[in-house]
Amino acid sequence: MNSKKSILITGGAGFIGSNFIFHFIENNPSVKIINIDNLTYAGDLKNLEGIKKYENYTFIKGDICDSELIKNLFEKYDFSGVIHFAAESHVDNSISNPDEFIKTNIFGTFTLLNMAKEYWMEGPHKYKNKYIGCRFHHISTDEVYGTLGETGLFKETTPYAPNSPYSASKASSDFIVRSFFHTYGMDVVTTNCSNNYGPKQHNEKLIPTIIRKAISGENIPIYGDGNNVRDWLYVLDHCKGIELVYKKGVSGETYNIGGMNERNNNYIAKKICELLDKKTPRKSGKSYLELITYVKDRPGHDLRYAIDASKIENELGWKADENFESGIEKTIDWYLEKYKAV
Repeated sequence: MNSKKSILITGGAGFIGSNFIFHFIENNPSVKIINIDNLTYAGDLKNLEGIKKYENYTFIKGDICDSELIKNLFEKYDFSGVIHFAAESHVDNSISNPDEFIKTNIFGTFTLLNMAKEYWMEGPHKYKNKYIGCRFHHISTDEVYGTLGETGLFKETTPYAPNSPYSASKASSDFIVRSFFHTYGMDVVTTNCSNNYGPKQHNEKLIPTIIRKAISGENIPIYGDGNNVRDWLYVLDHCKGIELVYKKGVSGETYNIGGMNERNNNYIAKKICELLDKKTPRKSGKSYLELITYVKDRPGHDLRYAIDASKIENELGWKADENFESGIEKTIDWYLEKYKAV
């Protein structure tokens, strides 16, 4: 990276983005971070409580689709990098309201890329001298690859086969990022991650929902037969992988970041209930397990995701520090504190 020390982080009030900002700012005290977030349903400034003590942090409320705003931010802060988290990401919402996903995930990504290109580059494959080394890091998902059978893993070379409006919009954004590398020679990297979990995740997601419903004594809803499998990645492990790829990844390359922690939804629900039975027993003396309830599956629900993370492990030296059992314990403790159940 060049010597300039100001980067734009998009979507930094969301789950992964806010965790990343705290991780990155601790490790990079000389870098000025500008965080832009539109504070839609998934963004919450409470996720950034305590960040104001850092003088090298600035928050901007705004829409990444607003090209005039993005242009003004580039001119004001003279960014040397962009780390792009901002996305509509809840699959159920993409089924009922796909237009927001198309707008934010596709057009928003294009707006950021195009502004970075205009600001950093003289023309195709030619950076302005001052901006050589400026990089655009795009955060994506394993859902772009579609679904797996009972065996096999998603690799960086796996053909794209998105099955929901959400994953289709993310696949489109990945392709736009790729095109800016091949057509314009822009310094880009992409990371595709497996299911994240941990502190600050939105209440609507699976693990927070299980914890919240359990401690409030409500039925815990599990889609279909509960056999859908995901590869679970603790959010701080993901943040460490993102920083590594941003700093050391090869331009134009994609890196899959996964936890090698395949668990189905039945296992997740049962494990959380068993831990809650120990940590905060129900007054009735009954197990939280009895609250697990199966509900109608959502349309196009992919059966299994699992990532082969060997590329980032072998080429950049990344390794997940948490397994699911250690990570879920930390996660439950955080949510019990949040929901005031301890």
